[in-house]
Parts: sequence; structure tokens; C-alpha cells
Amino acid sequence: MSVLSVLVWIGGDLAAGARYSNPLIPAWNALILMVFYFTVVWLLTNLRALHRELETRVRQRTQALTWEMAERQRLEEEILKVSEREQRRIGHELHDSLCQHLTGTALAGQVLGERLAAKSLPEAADAGKVVELVEEGITLARNLARGLYPMEMEAEGLMAAFQDLADHITKGARVRCVFECEAPVLVHDDAAATHLYRIAQETIHNAIQHGKPKRIGITMADQNGRVTLTVEDDGIGVPETSQKSGGLGIRIMAHRAAMIGGSLAVEPAPTGGTIVTCSIPKAAAISGPQPSVPP
Repeated sequence: MSVLSVLVWIGGDLAAGARYSNPLIPAWNALILMVFYFTVVWLLTNLRALHRELETRVRQRTQALTWEMAERQRLEEEILKVSEREQRRIGHELHDSLCQHLTGTALAGQVLGERLAAKSLPEAADAGKVVELVEEGITLARNLARGLYPMEMEAEGLMAAFQDLADHITKGARVRCVFECEAPVLVHDDAAATHLYRIAQETIHNAIQHGKPKRIGITMADQNGRVTLTVEDDGIGVPETSQKSGGLGIRIMAHRAAMIGGSLAVEPAPTGGTIVTCSIPKAAAISGPQPSVPP
């Protein structure tokens, strides 16, 4: 194209009647034009090569970032799975080992108290107090085990777990906690049930620690193809800065909701407290979320 352009240029000058005093002048002009055109072509070629190289680097970097994001999500999911597994193991150990050991200790204390009472010794009352303390320890250990590993999450087990959680909070934290579910909500997937339970557990813990409520309500509903969990309290509410920045507990709850294909919303309640709503597709409650595969 450069050579053709030069020939057309020189031919046009000659056809227009241009006269040169020296025949080398047209050759010189043609050489200058060729150098100019070849320079432009060389610059355009390098510019196109740089553009292609930049596109290749952007594509490679995008793929690397996508893989890193997928790997990070996989690691976060694995960390949560390991955490759940360890909590279950500790819960089992507390229930099967520590509680059994304390129960044996209480029985031994009762036998000792009966022997002391048979001999009319004043230490029998002290032995009775020791037995009472050991029984309190059994109750505390069982409550800890129940909090770490509430139950085997079956289809109807989540509703029973929420009811048990509400009863435990009412008795232990001295905050009225109620569970309401107008129609049975069946969550067949263990992972979805566990995440919903942990979200409710973390929400109640935050409300008691920061909101100072008098009443906490847990509600489950199945409507419009979604399973919705709502936890509402009448406390002082979550500070606005915490809602904007998102504390660690809120971020963990949001991540748990995202892992089962749901969403989490933290809003002020009409009663002055806080409403935490987690909504997941009903399909996730039946079969669980599909694992993400890195590209």
C-alpha cells in the first residue's frame, strides 16, 4: 500500500504536467514518501502489537483473579466446614465424656453423702452441696454441648432446634425468647439447616450482648418459593456505624447466607430494636447449594 501510494503520488504529479530540472528529484521525493509511509506502518504495527499484548495480559490477569476469588471462596467454605466439624466434635466430647464423668462424680458424691448421713456426721450436708455443684456443672456442660452441636439436622429437626434454642435463651439469659412457625418448614439439606441455625444463634448472641433486649422473636416461613428466617428484638438496636461497616459477626452471617444461595438483611425494627432476615431459595433447603468450580 505504501509503494502504491508513492507511485500514485508521483504519477499524479507527472500527469498534471509537473516538470523537474533534475530526474533525480522525483526519485528523491519518492524515497522520502516511502520512508514516511514505512515509518507510519511500523508505528501502527507496533501499536497494534502492544494493544494485543495488553489485551492478552488483561485476559490472563482476569482469569487469575477469577481463580483467586474462587479459591478464596473455596477456602472460606472449607474453614466454615472445619469449624462446624470441630464444634460437633467438641459437643460430642462434652456430652459423651465430660457429662458422663460428672454424672459418675455426682453419684459417687451421693453415695458418700448417704454414708456420712448414716453415721450422723455433719459433713453429710457439705457432701450434698458438692453434689449440687456437680449437677450444676452437668447442666452447664450439656448447655455448652447443645450450643456447639444442637442436634442432627433432619427435615423437621431445625424447627425443634429453634424451639430448644428459644427455651435455652429464656432460661439461661433471662430474656424472653419465642419461636413462631405458623406452618411446618422442612429443611432437608443439613448444610442449609446448620447455616440457618448458626445465623439465628449469632443474631441472638449479638442482640443480648449489644442490644439489651427484653424479648427476642424467631420466625420461620415458607412462602413464594423461599424459606425465610427472621430474628427480631426490642433492644436498643445496632449502631449505624456497625450496620455500615459490618462487624465480624454480620460478615460471617452474610457469608453463611451466601454459601447456601441466600441473602441477609439487617434493618432497624419498628420496636426500636433490630430485624435480621435471612432468605434462601427453597431449592437450597431441599438439596443444598451447588459447589462452585474454579475456571
